[in-house]
Amino acid sequence: MEVQETRVQTDRVLTIPNVLSMARLVGVPVFLWLILWPEFGGPNRDLWALLILALSGVSDYLDGKLARRWNQISSLGRILDPAADRLYILSTLVGLTWREILPLWLTATLLARELLLLVMVWILDRHGYAPPQVNFLGKAATFNLMYAFPLLLLSDGSGWVSSLAAIFGWAFAGWGTALYWWAGILYVVQVRRLVRADTETTD
Repeated sequence: MEVQETRVQTDRVLTIPNVLSMARLVGVPVFLWLILWPEFGGPNRDLWALLILALSGVSDYLDGKLARRWNQISSLGRILDPAADRLYILSTLVGLTWREILPLWLTATLLARELLLLVMVWILDRHGYAPPQVNFLGKAATFNLMYAFPLLLLSDGSGWVSSLAAIFGWAFAGWGTALYWWAGILYVVQVRRLVRADTETTD
């Protein structure tokens, strides 16, 4: 992530990019319900959960691209887009960890990075700065994780498809986790510089 300002181009709420982000948010509880249903005696609906996760990845790509192309970058969109990303990652972590597909150490590693980000956002807010926009490194980390999670869900089975999904799923999970923390550390450095410059200005 990177502390940067993106020019707001519209105050409209019902833009196509915002509607896509809202649809992703609505899909979060549905996805979590589908992935946890077998744990409560229900049928396995992993394929439907995979479909929702795939559609969320497509909409994540489209909302930002369309917002820039159609000059529809909005204050609401700057909040909805990263919020949907975080909630999908959180819900997937909860679901896959509950089903013991993801190890607890990996879940803790990713959640610790999210906690770090929340602290940095709080520091920025105290100094009067808006929440940061997601940059390429942060998006790359999210995309890796969003590829990893459905593959790891698909690996919860038998046969060559599950074995292949496990190989690629863990590869994406490793890269995604590393990039996630790399982006987080760079973000801490940038926030520190910003706060220091702000402090020196007020002295």
